Amino acid sequence: MAKAYNKKVRLRVFKEGDLVLKKILPTLGEDQSKQALNYEGPYMVKKDVFEGALILTKMDGGDLPKLVKFDIIKKYYG
Repeated sequence: MAKAYNKKVRLRVFKEGDLVLKKILPTLGEDQSKQALNYEGPYMVKKDVFEGALILTKMDGGDLPKLVKFDIIKKYYG
């Protein structure tokens, strides 16, 4: 089973300077309709802190206050 599953898993690598989109995590009381946005950004990868977490910066130069995990970002091809 594990061999069949691992065959489809792909490693995602983000380097400094890559543009990424960050998933919007819904909170209670926010718009959760089908037309609501799923991703926000683009952001630039500033630094890979440790395995699975990144520091992102806004396009105007300000850093995001929290670390971001790999599972809620995807590469931006704009």
